[in-house]
Amino acid sequence: MILPHDFYRRHAPELAPALLGKFLCVRGADGQTRRARITETECYFGEGDTACHARAGKTPRTKPLYESGGIAYVYLCYGIHCLLNVVAGEADFPEAVLLRGVEGARGPGRLTRAMGVDLSDNGASFTEGGRLWVEDDGTRYRYTTAPRVGIDYASAEDRARLWRFIIGPARP
Repeated sequence: MILPHDFYRRHAPELAPALLGKFLCVRGADGQTRRARITETECYFGEGDTACHARAGKTPRTKPLYESGGIAYVYLCYGIHCLLNVVAGEADFPEAVLLRGVEGARGPGRLTRAMGVDLSDNGASFTEGGRLWVEDDGTRYRYTTAPRVGIDYASAEDRARLWRFIIGPARP
């Protein structure tokens, strides 16, 4: 089942673990669809989160973060890797979930390369039948939490938040 718009309207700390075990689906230019189970996520929550790109407010780059949940926020990291985020929550409060890994591609840069996601996907809807969507096959997973990574610029408090979610075994 393709996840509806309402699924994405929850806050990022709730959406991040809810995405674990779902399938990220990307339709390529050749019409073929790549599907991979999401294995790791990380959330960013508002202008008060010093690790969030929106910590400095709304800019042309961060504009998608201020939209209603269910769209993609794709940005270039280190001038090399495109990273894919799922915007969460209601409009005007910037929050998103970074997709850090899928089966067969651990790490957010490897994920986008494997799935064929690039900067042209920034702002794309996950719910309107376009190139990107997320499916749920009903399988539920346990997960562990850990501090977010690669955010040395953030405050000590924000670096310590357990906002990275890593899939565990399926629940019986």
